[in-house]
Amino acid sequence: MKTIPSQLIFFLQNRTVKRNFVTLWKFLTFLAAIILLYSVLFHVLMVYEGRYYSWITGLYWTMTVMSTLGFGDITFHTDVGLLFTMLVLISGVLFMLIILPFTFIQFFYAPWLEAQERARTPRELPEEMSDHVIITHMDPVTTRLIERLTKHDIAYVFVTSDLLQANSLHDQGIRVVVGEPDRPETYMRLRIDKASIVVVTNDDLSSTNILFTIREINKDVPIVTNADHEHSIDILEFAGNTSVFQFMKMLGESLSKRSFGLGRTTNVIGRFDDLIISEMPAMNTDLEGKTLAQLGIRQTTGATVIGLMEKGKFKASTPQTIITPQTILILAGATQQLKKFDAIFAVKQIKEPDTVQVVILGGGRVGMAAAETLDEYDISYRIIEKRAVRAQSGSVKDSYIIGDAADINTLRDAGLESAKSVIITTHSDDINIYLTFYCRQLRPDIQIISRSTFERNVLKLHTAGADLVMSYASLGAGIIFRLIRPNEISLFTEDLVVINKAAGTRLAGKSLKTSKIREKTGCSIIAIRRGENQLISPDPDVTIRQNDELIIIGTAGKEQLVNDL
Repeated sequence: MKTIPSQLIFFLQNRTVKRNFVTLWKFLTFLAAIILLYSVLFHVLMVYEGRYYSWITGLYWTMTVMSTLGFGDITFHTDVGLLFTMLVLISGVLFMLIILPFTFIQFFYAPWLEAQERARTPRELPEEMSDHVIITHMDPVTTRLIERLTKHDIAYVFVTSDLLQANSLHDQGIRVVVGEPDRPETYMRLRIDKASIVVVTNDDLSSTNILFTIREINKDVPIVTNADHEHSIDILEFAGNTSVFQFMKMLGESLSKRSFGLGRTTNVIGRFDDLIISEMPAMNTDLEGKTLAQLGIRQTTGATVIGLMEKGKFKASTPQTIITPQTILILAGATQQLKKFDAIFAVKQIKEPDTVQVVILGGGRVGMAAAETLDEYDISYRIIEKRAVRAQSGSVKDSYIIGDAADINTLRDAGLESAKSVIITTHSDDINIYLTFYCRQLRPDIQIISRSTFERNVLKLHTAGADLVMSYASLGAGIIFRLIRPNEISLFTEDLVVINKAAGTRLAGKSLKTSKIREKTGCSIIAIRRGENQLISPDPDVTIRQNDELIIIGTAGKEQLVNDL
């Protein structure tokens, strides 16, 4: 906490405060002169009435009348004296009760409070700070990123010129520094020469300015940014970016690739060297209604089913687990193992040019990206967009239907009654939840894929009837996090954690089957590091060695169970 002396020093060093003090001093001098003048006139009028008082009494009378206290122990007896009393009273109300309080508040008290607010948040990082992440904009992606950085104990700092935002975030426990993001000295105070990466997710114009500012003082620090528009990518890359992404476009592509029309293959959600973590929705595949024992996935493909996702929640699997239409299998394996899985269990792409296969609700950047991906695969679709201007400007404008997606007639015109999938892409989670529930009531059998801006609304969308939900915040944060920690497994699925554990003497000599790690912890061993080699999806009969490093995956909160093995 800042001490009063440090706040006072900060307060007095401010140029505006110094100017305010001059103005306040001038007014107080003027007020003191008025009081002295009235005290002299008090004596003159009292002598006129034949009475004599001390100078202290004259000052006392002036102060009591001007402040409207008016004790009444000293009064004039002549009309001239009474008129003078009224003049002193009126001027006292004006100067002492109106002008003085407002002058004091404006030129001293308010600046003092502002100085206290400014002194609450730091202007620079400690000199010993290093390997930290600098963030220049607060949005759903960086908010989620900060949560992940905090969880992994990675140092970070958010810089903003907005004092109110800085104080609010500071109160929430977020490390924040006040400074202008487009001034070189700000980044010098942020120790950019020791930073591991800078995350710039402002709008394209602001990002370009910030990038040139950073490169003005540091040519080497990695910078990652998000491009809102396609034409901005070259500009942002020229400005010195290390990595430029379009999170909105990537989200739209990911949503469309999960629709029925494109077939059903595994989707990569994380990787580490040759180890790949993938997901596979079971709806409308040969996986439905069977147990894992009946499917024999490990025996036929070599890939391991490490768990199941249902309505956004991860749960451990057993050989007797029955696959339902809502199940999403989480698989771990090498590239060839997952390709073999796709060859056996994936659903081939379906093309029906004369039938609308996918309805997209929302024609913004995410909806456009989804539509362009469907175009690449020759999948027929319709986009429902409320704003006519947007519908008439897109590259796929012939597929737009102008109207309200909450209107049943608009949905029918778009082909919802015969479509296999509906992709909900609006920027509002409230609208997405409403449309998900509405579409589920109209078509209980349709596949619903929805976008979620915030991770907290993923479960709500599943509850409303969505089969698949992708979080914009988690997608962007996951991509950035992999740049920060490239040697760690990073998953889009936030419920899952990857734990590295040294085998040690307690597990040495046991096979994976006899160690009963899954039974004791609910977690699965997806790989074993053995010297320079890595065993991916190891066989249950593999014997654990003392120097092995086990790579284990499971739900958050299971870390202690694994460490106790």
